[in-house]
Amino acid sequence: MKLAKLSLAAIVVAGLASSSFAADTLADAFKNGSVNGELKAYYFSKDDGSKTEDLFTTGVTLGYKTASFYGLSLGLTFQGNSSPFADGAVNDTPALRTGGKGMFQGSEYGTGAQLSEAYLAYNIGKTTAMVGRMFLDTPLVASSGSRMTKDSFEGAAIINTDLPNTTLIAGYVQKGQDRTDGKGSIGKFTKTFATGSADPVPADDGAFTLAAINKSITGLTLTAAYAYANDLIQISYAEVLYEGKVGAVGYNLAGQYYYNKFDNAIVSPGEDDSINAYGLKAGASFKGINGYVAYSKVSNDNVATGAVISGLGNGADLLYTNPVINGANYGADVEAYAADLNYDITSAANVGARYVETKDKSAAITEKVSFTSVYGYYKFDGALKGLKLGVEYEDLGKDKDGNDLWVKAGYKF
Repeated sequence: MKLAKLSLAAIVVAGLASSSFAADTLADAFKNGSVNGELKAYYFSKDDGSKTEDLFTTGVTLGYKTASFYGLSLGLTFQGNSSPFADGAVNDTPALRTGGKGMFQGSEYGTGAQLSEAYLAYNIGKTTAMVGRMFLDTPLVASSGSRMTKDSFEGAAIINTDLPNTTLIAGYVQKGQDRTDGKGSIGKFTKTFATGSADPVPADDGAFTLAAINKSITGLTLTAAYAYANDLIQISYAEVLYEGKVGAVGYNLAGQYYYNKFDNAIVSPGEDDSINAYGLKAGASFKGINGYVAYSKVSNDNVATGAVISGLGNGADLLYTNPVINGANYGADVEAYAADLNYDITSAANVGARYVETKDKSAAITEKVSFTSVYGYYKFDGALKGLKLGVEYEDLGKDKDGNDLWVKAGYKF
């Protein structure tokens, strides 16, 4: 798992690469803009140990970006979806949720349309600034595209690559758009931020983030990031990743560390004001065969969240021991082990399996949960170039029962 895709960095590169195609007039900036999009169809099935429900959803993403006009550009992205055969009902009370609507109301079932990106970007030299609604992919503030609707943010961000082999990021977000609104509709922009590891964070005064990624030493990537949701929580993250090769064998070694510090105003008597987690990972690859083993541990501090908050946005979810579909490793006093083995059959096809085992020692009786997953992906070429299919299946074992099946089809244009 790479730390962050850094889509902001991609914008910088795109801005530099397209400078020769900059528009001479404002009208040309709009005429020479680019359109992209994706048509999607997802089928989710879930057995929670007591009942099985499913949901079929179709969706569209449509984006437009103007050509550069004296360094300025405008970006727009529209998302919409529908679940035509969904049954049951959503409800604020979990026990009253029924059918596919109730089972997936917090993560996948949320029909409707939303303008998720509407930003102005300005590029000068090796610096790009953005303001408005945007998808972000930084270590601690990040969007996730694993569900039908990709979550988004409203705010401002700036990225700079002037220092050799170094990327610097600063940002402020005042609102977040979750995947759904939890009531059956697509997510709306509110002063509450989804997290990749715990309950949403209500931040009336927004949140700031800083990040630095350095690759000065060949094979070594150093990452440091910080986020502060005003008057609520400070989140710090660090990672050391080394990638090397011996003959035809590639290898990587990595370590990560999370630290949460809660403001005194929200800490109740008897609660701790901080919690931390760390992870270790070792991987190898050989002629298309890839694998890794990983370990993570969360401290046993008694905090109101009951878990480490890994960041803001569903994409801020970087723990090495994450299962393929579910996530249960950020809880206080949780220890986890993971092993993954996958094979690149061709450059377009990949199949794999992952096993994760967690031990939750926070209660009087230690709870153990295992996640056994198989997955496969295929990217078409030729006349069907742009079409991708994916299948993921995950079975829960030991002290919990259940399973999940995700089937995804997407066509990008």
